[in-house]
Amino acid sequence: MKSNKSLSARLFPFSWRDLVISAGILLCALEFCILLQMGDTSDGFASPIFVLAVLLVSRLTSGYLYGLIASVTGVICVNYVFTSPYWAFNFTLSGYPLTFLTFLAVSVITSTLTTQIKQQERLRAEGEKEKMRANLLRSVSHDIRTPLTSIVGATSTLLENPGLSAEEQQTLLKDARDDAQWLIRVVENLLSITRMGDTQAHITKQPEAAEEVLGEAVRKFRKRFPGITVEVRAPEKLLLVPMDPILVEQVLSNLLENAALHGIHTTHITLSVRPDGDHARFSVRDNGGGIPAKVLPTLFDGSLKHSETSAGDGKRNMGLGLSVCLAIVRAHGGTMEANNLSEGAEFSFRLPLA
Repeated sequence: MKSNKSLSARLFPFSWRDLVISAGILLCALEFCILLQMGDTSDGFASPIFVLAVLLVSRLTSGYLYGLIASVTGVICVNYVFTSPYWAFNFTLSGYPLTFLTFLAVSVITSTLTTQIKQQERLRAEGEKEKMRANLLRSVSHDIRTPLTSIVGATSTLLENPGLSAEEQQTLLKDARDDAQWLIRVVENLLSITRMGDTQAHITKQPEAAEEVLGEAVRKFRKRFPGITVEVRAPEKLLLVPMDPILVEQVLSNLLENAALHGIHTTHITLSVRPDGDHARFSVRDNGGGIPAKVLPTLFDGSLKHSETSAGDGKRNMGLGLSVCLAIVRAHGGTMEANNLSEGAEFSFRLPLA
């Protein structure tokens, strides 16, 4: 019984918003047909207009309920108001019942097909989301296990060998600290992905100075990688980009870190932003060894194996970070790409300015 109610609620959900949208579209169609009737005494113009109204209602509302209501309402309006004899039903006229039923069938089929297309799009989007989550979980299982094992090994060595030299102790502590920092970044990425996948969470975009977001990402990067020089390029005129600054900073941090860790011999990174039509284009260029051609097609889907990354080390897997970047950029309505340069590689993404 509960399952039947749940299925009914999904197929025929009630919503005041959808009710208002449906009523508004049907009223607009009715008023438009009245205007046409005032200027033209011939019949036949109302049917396609109300079919279009049914299509719009089905597209802009959820489930089948309002599309079916619009179908029946449209048939009544066309046959009662805009077909001779006006303001009356007369099924004795030749062809009248067939016209009535044909228009009802066309309206119902239009509503049903439109709703099914919407549901198929929703299922496809959910399938892609689940695939991405599965890839991320597979990647995270390796990303977390390797540094945890290293941390346990370093601390166990310190506890079991109190006679280690100060230099050896410093080396082990430094390794444990680096692994802990890596875990923190993995958790930050997971929190970002959780936020992106939460249907109740919404990206709150507000105009932010792009140069300030770049500066904050570079400031944090330089603390971890003081040996790599970073050049920041921004337009002289203030560039305001609608964004969630924390999430976009996460994207830039991931890209900077990937350039440092996976560029093999990266010594210089150029971080830039510039207007690109009705978008703002962010770019991270490095002078490292570039991206292996075989991983380019799957670079952003989180499916990279650890053996495919530069060092084969679980800590250096870049699949998770790039998946997070793509999810954040898409949530902002943007696009992302990567390509090799004559020296090094470039990651870039575009965010809409409007």
